[in-house]
Amino acid sequence: MSRTKPHEIVERALELSTADGCVVIADEESTANLRWAGNALTTNGVTRGRTLTVIATVDGKEGTASGVVSRAAVTAEDLEPLVRAAEAAARSAGPAEDAQPLVTGTPSSPDFTDAPAETSSVVFADFAPALGEAFARARAGGRELYGFANHELVSTYVGTSTGLRLRHDQPNGTLELNAKSPDRQRSAWAGRSTRDFKDVDPTVLDAELAVRLGWAERKIDLPAGRYETLLPPTAVADLLIYQMWSAAARDAVEGRTVFSKPGGGTRLGEKLSELPLTLRSDPNAPGLESAPFVIAHSSGDDASVFDNGLPVPATEWIREGELARLITTRHSAGLTGLPVSPGFGNLILDGGGDRSLEEMVADTERGLLLTCLWYIREVDPSMLLLTGLTRDGVYLVENGQVVGEVNNFRFNESPVDLLSRASEAGRTEKTLPREWSDWFTRAAMPALRIPDFNMSSVSKGV
Repeated sequence: MSRTKPHEIVERALELSTADGCVVIADEESTANLRWAGNALTTNGVTRGRTLTVIATVDGKEGTASGVVSRAAVTAEDLEPLVRAAEAAARSAGPAEDAQPLVTGTPSSPDFTDAPAETSSVVFADFAPALGEAFARARAGGRELYGFANHELVSTYVGTSTGLRLRHDQPNGTLELNAKSPDRQRSAWAGRSTRDFKDVDPTVLDAELAVRLGWAERKIDLPAGRYETLLPPTAVADLLIYQMWSAAARDAVEGRTVFSKPGGGTRLGEKLSELPLTLRSDPNAPGLESAPFVIAHSSGDDASVFDNGLPVPATEWIREGELARLITTRHSAGLTGLPVSPGFGNLILDGGGDRSLEEMVADTERGLLLTCLWYIREVDPSMLLLTGLTRDGVYLVENGQVVGEVNNFRFNESPVDLLSRASEAGRTEKTLPREWSDWFTRAAMPALRIPDFNMSSVSKGV
């Protein structure tokens, strides 16, 4: 099967199906990575894999049921048993609540029958020498660099019994670089998202980290409290991604989320921010391209296997500060009376600002500058109250200058509430969400100035 083209596997699985409807998704994945520690490469590697998902639908007297089975490393002998397992799962299941007719009418991808795209160590051809230069500079400057670079390329083939034949190639690259002082008492982090490693320079990141380690030479203890805080793009991305993961329309209509209106209904049309903030997704956004059609391996509040192949349009979730859309499948759109708005493959916040984070720092009388957030967890879904920790550098700004590093904090904040209190948005730039980078990498955000960010307690973490 490893030599069989993915589109042939999809076609063969569809031929084998005896269900009333069938969707087959073949994901061909290849990855290349580099890891380093103490200014030296430690490991590198390339992997390849295939996952096949079969979704069978069976029409019954009480409605349509679905069965979903996914398996990796499927051989020729495994293909028919996999199809039969999906059909058996459908026949033993009750009617699917999200049942809809399978999608039709989407034009076939012209490259559906082409071989999958693959990555390799060649993706690091220019990056690796620059990384070596960064090691030399760090060594000379008394710093130790740790981190990794990972590039994956997933070619997804979707075929259905209704005639859809779609294909999407998704590259994802992440670079995470951590600089430490030799005594391990000072640490700074920087990360980047990339499609091909042609737009990231580790020497630039090392220079940025050197400055931050210099700031950390002076230690300042601060108590918990509310502080004017500059959230960098990576932190803004982590918070707003979680907000969007909580933006299913059905949950809002049923009164279970921060987007539910007291007394019933949703907060659609409500002003969430006085700033002209527009939160949007666009499959064709330059540098952040994502699948232009739904790829759903399972059903949930914000996705439906019956929607596979449904076109994904550019969508404004918040428009000029006003809540404009919530996530719907065809099923939940029918239940709520809202437009169909499939889930998002990238996330972009435009705030109308043009100042860099450095310029915002220079205009700060007294406040905190964060590096990133981590260990973000939900406390109260009704208000989307989140808690988490700061990490790898919190700095005190006085009269436009960073004067030292302060202790880490635990925070308690709602991203929706933060949008209402934000007093400034900087320039939107491509960023890597640190907390969610294993699941979501395609984001562009501005820095946000929050006049009273809630640092609820002091943390001893680094």
